[in-house]
Amino acid sequence: MESPGTPTLDQVARLAGVSRATASRAINGSSRVSDRARVAVEEAVRSLGYVANPAARTLATRRTDSVAVVVPEPDDRVFSDPFFGRTLTAVNRVLAERDLQLVLLLARPGEEEDRTLRYLRGGHVDGAIVVSHHRSDHLAEHLAGLALPCAFVGRPILGADRVPWVDTDNVAGARLATALLLERGCRRTAHVAGPADMAAGQDRLVGYLGALSDAGLAAGPVEHGDFTEASGEAACARLLATYPDLDGLVVASDLMARGALRALAAAGRSVPGDVAVVGYDDLGADHCAPPLTTVVNPAGELAERATRLLLARLDDPATPRDQVLLAPTLVRRESA
Repeated sequence: MESPGTPTLDQVARLAGVSRATASRAINGSSRVSDRARVAVEEAVRSLGYVANPAARTLATRRTDSVAVVVPEPDDRVFSDPFFGRTLTAVNRVLAERDLQLVLLLARPGEEEDRTLRYLRGGHVDGAIVVSHHRSDHLAEHLAGLALPCAFVGRPILGADRVPWVDTDNVAGARLATALLLERGCRRTAHVAGPADMAAGQDRLVGYLGALSDAGLAAGPVEHGDFTEASGEAACARLLATYPDLDGLVVASDLMARGALRALAAAGRSVPGDVAVVGYDDLGADHCAPPLTTVVNPAGELAERATRLLLARLDDPATPRDQVLLAPTLVRRESA
């Protein structure tokens, strides 16, 4: 209930000389209001200091003015990986242009994922942006079945033809990384791959193996990590234990490459003297020791473009479900 001194919608309507319904439509941005009435209502709102009731506005427009960012990853991963920081910053910046609120949903598999899907079905947000999705979460398939606009940062491993997404060509990026090592004369290369249940992990592995095949070389050894620094160190240590003479390493993320550099140093292998290393993402790669040659995965641009795809569908549900694939670039630094 409003306090006695709080301006009401009825007062706005009286001062503007319009009906209560017209005042409501003008405040909620409806196109069914004349320019003259809209200006009168805006002047009345400013004069009275009227503030719309968000709950009432939601009932009237069926819009919440909020967008969920769904990240099916553990909390510690989200807050330690710079990819997520760049992504959230870009999404929030684009949403702020439209005065929309970001709602962060961390949806690990199991009960938390079920709770997230119930939340998305419940009309609490106007749309969803999904980041870092796995085969087991089936989020693209779930969201494609809901009347909820969505967009994905990164190509979904399942259901990619049913939802909008933006990604870098990870196959081509890994080919670039591997070709650089081969140009340097590396012939005993290995790959620290990302998770096998994620499209990025699969695609970067395909690109690595494809570049070797194109050069007439046998497939190099592969160890998988989970895109964390610790997993990269462990994977590199396993490779060195089995293939101590490897001379080139393609790593599917810069965080894993940072761990791999530590494992190489512990084994007494110099970089790039004994082993040349190429990472992926260009997120803090210049702060590694030595600075890391890497493939650019422009997290901010991916997130911004995915958010704009979502906003386009909020404005017009008939907007095509675009899938955008960006060409990769390679940044050369001291590690290779």
